[in-house]
Amino acid sequence: MNLKSSFLHEFFERGYLAQCTDITKLDEVLLQQKITAYIGFDCTAKTLHVGSLIQIMILRLLQKHGHKAIILLGGGTTKIGDPSGKDDARQILDSNKINENLVGIRETLQKFINFQENKAILINNDDWLKNLNYVDFLREIGKHFSINRMLTFDSVKSRLEREQPLSFLEFNYMILQAFDFYELYKNHDCALQIGGSDQWGNIVNGVELIRRLGFEKNLVAKKSEAFGLTSPLLTTFDGKKMGKTADGAVWLDKEMLAPFDYFQYFRNTHDGDVIKFLKLFTDLALEEIKVLENFQGQEINKVKEILAFETTKICHGEEVANQVLQKAREIFLQKNVEAFEEKIIAFEEGNQKKLVDIIFEIKATESKADAKRLIEGKAVKINNEIIADINHFVNNKNTFELSVGKKKFFKIIIK
Repeated sequence: MNLKSSFLHEFFERGYLAQCTDITKLDEVLLQQKITAYIGFDCTAKTLHVGSLIQIMILRLLQKHGHKAIILLGGGTTKIGDPSGKDDARQILDSNKINENLVGIRETLQKFINFQENKAILINNDDWLKNLNYVDFLREIGKHFSINRMLTFDSVKSRLEREQPLSFLEFNYMILQAFDFYELYKNHDCALQIGGSDQWGNIVNGVELIRRLGFEKNLVAKKSEAFGLTSPLLTTFDGKKMGKTADGAVWLDKEMLAPFDYFQYFRNTHDGDVIKFLKLFTDLALEEIKVLENFQGQEINKVKEILAFETTKICHGEEVANQVLQKAREIFLQKNVEAFEEKIIAFEEGNQKKLVDIIFEIKATESKADAKRLIEGKAVKINNEIIADINHFVNNKNTFELSVGKKKFFKIIIK
């Protein structure tokens, strides 16, 4: 794709681009001027996890290219709940809990985003939503929304197709999100909303509401056009949702997840995800990442270490990243100087064996069910590479090292 503006060019090259309302025109605008763009975060938890990291990195990219970022915290919309990508209605939180979550999310974002010199601002949409007059809102805003069209958006259609209940409360969410964009456009000259691809319908609604109300209120003649931009929803190489592990979410707050465990999450990235994650989750130049693409075999472990260090540095600071890197290396060296327990496994000529059977055979677990659970939890490695497939087969060609959990290390000798 031939994108000329520096932001959109790097946005595309790093793999952030899913959809845009008018990418050609947005590219032209970004070539001519610096703009203000926003990304929203609802306050459903007291901090953010890795599932929000793509949006945070996009905010950093905006700032890198000289554009202004607005972080919209959903103090108001969290009271309703976004149905996008959800099977069930979101639990309704009270105002005290929402405000507590808002404070925690703000503290987390301040680690990633530069708020100096007005380069970014935090805004709470409760500032305008809490005082809305419902009848006036329906008359002025609601008339611009077609129920027929809203029913075609994936966030609504998928729930209805699965016969999952969708409350009228949730149905209002997309109208309020569109109104958020209009408020930011009107009062903060915000011309671009960015979100995950599950937000596409909501974002398009906002762009269209701005166009319609803009003409009514003569705003369009004074301001630039509004645009929507989305990033793809991310799954890992093995098809799992990004940020989810056997132990729960990968939080960006050190009180909820230790920096060492955060480091290890990225250090244990699947080989097939390493380069993609370097582009998405680090500030490394694309030229540097291109060099790392050439690393093969055992060299990929060095690339994983770089990924883990760079992501931890962004989240927890360079000093902490150096500390956990040193700790990880010490543990690895200590493990390598320990005497691996040797186990001899017999194979018939030309046969393979299931890894689950091998783990049970060498008595590393008390049952095959335990072996499967550990594999699914990414707690089993062959030659220091995570195996996450419970149906993984081992051939009878090579002796290999096997680690089961954090404390059991074996040298498997095949006969």
